[in-house]
Amino acid sequence: MTATPRGALRMPAEWAAHRATWIAWPHHEPDWPGKLGPIPWVYGEIARVIADHEPLEILCHNTAVLDAARRILEAHAVRLDRVRLHVVPTDRVWLRDSAPVGVHDATGALVWANWAFNAWAKYPNWQLDAEVGNVIAGITGLRRETPLRHDTGTPIVLEGGGIEVNGEGLLLVTEEWLLSAVQVRNPGLTREDYERIFADWLGIRQTIWLGEGCVGDDTHGHIDDVARFVSPDTIVLAVERDPADENHRRSIDNLNRLEAAARRSSTAPLRIVELPFPRPVMMNGERLPASYANFYIANGVVLVPTFNDSQDRIALNTLAGLMPDRRVVGIHAVDLVWGLGTLHCLTQQEPAPRPA
Repeated sequence: MTATPRGALRMPAEWAAHRATWIAWPHHEPDWPGKLGPIPWVYGEIARVIADHEPLEILCHNTAVLDAARRILEAHAVRLDRVRLHVVPTDRVWLRDSAPVGVHDATGALVWANWAFNAWAKYPNWQLDAEVGNVIAGITGLRRETPLRHDTGTPIVLEGGGIEVNGEGLLLVTEEWLLSAVQVRNPGLTREDYERIFADWLGIRQTIWLGEGCVGDDTHGHIDDVARFVSPDTIVLAVERDPADENHRRSIDNLNRLEAAARRSSTAPLRIVELPFPRPVMMNGERLPASYANFYIANGVVLVPTFNDSQDRIALNTLAGLMPDRRVVGIHAVDLVWGLGTLHCLTQQEPAPRPA
C-alpha cells in the first residue's frame, strides 16, 4: 500500500488492447428483484460476444453457480477455449466498480490500482466485493497497489464506473459522484485532492468535471451512463432533448460544460457527439438508468445496451460510425437494467502490457 505510486502510472483507454475481460456471474437475487431468472441467459449472450474477440475470466460465487454458468455458456455455444471460471465469492456482480483498475507503469507492465470499495457508500454488504482486487491480482500474478490518502493514510474509495479516460491524460468525472454530500466516498477530499489522485495513479493531466449523472443511477453520478471517450479527441455525450424529461436539464448542463472544456483544451480540439437517451424505462414505478452510453469496448467489438426503443438504431449507428474498426453489437438490456446497471457496469478490462 502506498500514498504515492512507485513510478509513473497511466490508465490506458478502453479501446487499447486487452489481455482479457473480467465479469462475475449473477447470483444475488435482490439485485434483480423477481427477475433473476433471465439474467444469466443475458450474461450467456454477453459472454458469447466477448469470447469471440478476447479471453473471458468469470468469477462464480460458489461451485453451484459455476456449474450453472458452464451449462449456460455451453447452451450459447460460447468459445470455452477462451473462458476460465473461478470460484470467488462476491456480494454483487458489478466488477467495473469492485474490481481493480489496470494501469501501465513506465516499463509498460500492467499494475492493478486496487481502490477500496464500500458498495457506493450505500449498501451494507460489500465485504466480499472488497476482496475482489486481491483475488484478481492473485489469479493474474500481477503487481497490486492500494492507493492511500495523503492526509490520513487510509485507502481511497473509488469505482471504475466513475472515471473515463482517453489514455492520453484526459479524464471525465462528475461533481455529483465525488463532490456532493450524498453517498460520500472519501469525506474531506476536495476537487483539488481528487485531481492529484488522478494525476498520481492514472496519469491524468486534465480533469473535466461534468455536473450530474443520469436519472435513476443509484451510484449517484457515475460518468459511464452519460459521457464516454471513443477516441483520444472524441466524446459521446448522452443528451435528452425533451425539456419535460429530467435528464434534459442534466444533459444540457453537461453539454455546456464539455463545450467550454473543448474551447479551453490546450491540445487538439475535443469533438462532442450526441447520443440519444431511450424512452424512460420503468419498473414498479421506478425509473431505471437506461443509457446507451453504458457500452463496453473490447478487442474488435463494442457491446451496446438496447431497450426495444426507436432510438436503439440511432445509438448503434452513431457508435458504429465513430468506431468503424470494430463490430457494434446490441445486447437487449431491458431486464438487465433492472439491476441498475448494464454492460459497462458489469465488465472490467484487463489491459494488455504496453510495449516498452
